[in-house]
Amino acid sequence: MWPCLGIQALLVVAVTLNPVTATAQRENDVTGEDVYPPLWDIAPENLLDFPVKDNKIVISAWSYQDRLGVYKSLLNASAKYFDAFGPQNSGNILWGLPLQHGWQFRTGRLADHSGGTSCGYKNGELLCQSVRSWWSCMNYYLAIIPFLGAVEAGLFGQLPYEIEILPPEEQKDDFCYSVKDCRSRMPKLMDDWKAFFEYLLSTEHKAVSSASFSSFKLDDALGLMWKAHTSSIAYALPKFQDRLKYLSDPEANFGVDWANGVDFIAATHFSTDFPTTNSFQVFLPQRMLVEEDVLPFISDFSPQQNNVLVSLRALHEGNKLTGGLLLKLWQQAMSTEAGRKLGRKLIESLASSQKLELLDLVGI
Repeated sequence: MWPCLGIQALLVVAVTLNPVTATAQRENDVTGEDVYPPLWDIAPENLLDFPVKDNKIVISAWSYQDRLGVYKSLLNASAKYFDAFGPQNSGNILWGLPLQHGWQFRTGRLADHSGGTSCGYKNGELLCQSVRSWWSCMNYYLAIIPFLGAVEAGLFGQLPYEIEILPPEEQKDDFCYSVKDCRSRMPKLMDDWKAFFEYLLSTEHKAVSSASFSSFKLDDALGLMWKAHTSSIAYALPKFQDRLKYLSDPEANFGVDWANGVDFIAATHFSTDFPTTNSFQVFLPQRMLVEEDVLPFISDFSPQQNNVLVSLRALHEGNKLTGGLLLKLWQQAMSTEAGRKLGRKLIESLASSQKLELLDLVGI
């Protein structure tokens, strides 16, 4: 009895579901034209589509289109490992990264919010990603670092050229720009991403004789991917506290709440394939939050979007009040496959709920 009751308490929410309405809404949203990140079709397909200069593949990490190209290259190079999990690479769990990045671009979160430049704005440099954007800087560690981890692991095979990541115009020391550079600065983080891609590669090697990927276990892959994902956030979050000052208080709170919430999501090994990510990303705010936004009464947000924002805030505050114990207990409850399955169901329920009642955090 403990696992089910404990998990519900740890989520800090009680939900009343309307499954028919929620399912219909997700289906309608996912069949729309926004299922791919903006400009996905014109992003580079693979590494050799990027410019080559001085025998180096040159990638501008501060161009939205180039970051998309990095993601597209990762998806294409890893596609064969996910054939069994969905047609046309839809079962690839790396889809969560570019889809999340596309949401950030679509909602204006990658632009310069300091007011100092036109970077990221329609009437300025639309495809520019600002180094003053908290979201853009955080995403660097979920785009370039995974990519370089994949390069080091050998996902792309023997490349004919070195990789060069171009730095931003300012705050250059906040980032690293090559496998060697990143390994020297953040070896643990590089190890975590390298381990995920090495797992994929190892399943191919084990299956050479049988010409299949029978040794591939999705739960194990998700576990390694989420470990690396949360490591990236944990490394980047304190580094970019100064970028939060450019955001409204509600937006800054949401960003930090979301970063905290990922730890809870990660513990469930939540699937980040194409259909699942698209289904639940519609519950994230479709614009940046402004000072006048008061939760959970944002009139141009759906009830589910308001609910998710409030729930993320409650999780974050509850975790702080308990000195991190809330997350530790949740992770313990998620330590088995059965527990993780229950956890994923509760996350799905949270997103699709029509009603939300916050429990007493101090009491919990």
